[in-house]
Amino acid sequence: MQSKQKNWFFLFFSNYTGVMNDNFLKHCIVFISVTWAMPNYFTQSTLISIVSAALILPYLFFSPLAGHLAVIYPKQKVFQLCKLAEIPIMLLAATAFYYRSVTLCIIVVLIMGIQSCLFSPSKYGLIRDIGGEKGLYFGNGMFEAMAFLGILSGTVGASMIADFYSFGIVTTLFIGFAVLGYITTTLIKVKELEIDKTYHSSINPVKFIKNSYQFAKKNPPINMGILGVSTFWLIGGMIQMNLIIHCTKTLQTSNSVAGLVMAIAAVGIAIGCFLAGKTSKGKTKSRMIFCGLLGMFFFLMCIVIFNPPVIYCAIFVFLMALMGGFFEVPCLAMVQQANIGRKTGEMLAYMNLMIFIFVLAGAGIFFVITRFVNDNSLIVFMVTAGICLLTFFYFLVRKHTI
Repeated sequence: MQSKQKNWFFLFFSNYTGVMNDNFLKHCIVFISVTWAMPNYFTQSTLISIVSAALILPYLFFSPLAGHLAVIYPKQKVFQLCKLAEIPIMLLAATAFYYRSVTLCIIVVLIMGIQSCLFSPSKYGLIRDIGGEKGLYFGNGMFEAMAFLGILSGTVGASMIADFYSFGIVTTLFIGFAVLGYITTTLIKVKELEIDKTYHSSINPVKFIKNSYQFAKKNPPINMGILGVSTFWLIGGMIQMNLIIHCTKTLQTSNSVAGLVMAIAAVGIAIGCFLAGKTSKGKTKSRMIFCGLLGMFFFLMCIVIFNPPVIYCAIFVFLMALMGGFFEVPCLAMVQQANIGRKTGEMLAYMNLMIFIFVLAGAGIFFVITRFVNDNSLIVFMVTAGICLLTFFYFLVRKHTI
């Protein structure tokens, strides 16, 4: 059995390449395909919505199956096979770009979403297999930090490549990162718990949620952790959408500046996750959850009250995002700390499904608010701060279950 440090590196890097490739593909389509021949009604905003939905919709339908795979098969094998499948998927993406087919591009993104969904519980489950219970905070912190760096580099890389588009460069990067990710995944060598061949669970999303919730009620920290992670993504989604409006309309900046502020937010979350993982020292840190929520509330309210110019706004956004990392990491660890054996895979799939539902809820809240306040971004920030505060009090009341 190889050293823990090597397994950590291979796991973190393979996660980075996967997230980076997802976002690189998504944003290459958004930035590059607008130059292709498309129907007049097919605008860039429409394309952004469809591509974004194609990448996350599979989590609604395939999360139960993903949890099933993580329980009845070795997680390393599931991870490796799904990463191997990424190579032909990227070849299909190259075909779509060669023929400049927007329809095929959307199909490829949908397939990538399914592929990413199917191995998600398995890759998260490997964190405990590698580091044990004491390594959950460090593992989740670094895992999420690398994921957000993957989002950042994929987004920024696509925007830069789009300015001097070359079919050869883009497709080489697609396939190259897929191959690199697969090779790295095969290098993970860790002893897992015995698989549970007797496990049975419904792959119907509604029944899956009901059954998973009932099971998690026996281990209250699981539901608390899933609620925390899901709320984090709800808040993050609302802030991401609102930053575009706030920068371009309230602060009157260019799209490039708005993109830079969003990149700063991603860096803040990555650093927050890293620091949360490093400073926890493997112990339960409920105070990290409370500090993270209060920190997000405080810096959001600073933006609402002072409406600062873009430089100071970016600083507040960075600090708010950093505190978000301190909130998310212990919530993730709570889900994985329960001694439920291979059943952890099902709970991680349950978490993915709830995150999707909360992200949709956040988009709905954002739509309603902006519709009634005429795109007043400060009101959206205030409501988001209110969600942080409500979540803080909820966790405070349920502190004994953490």
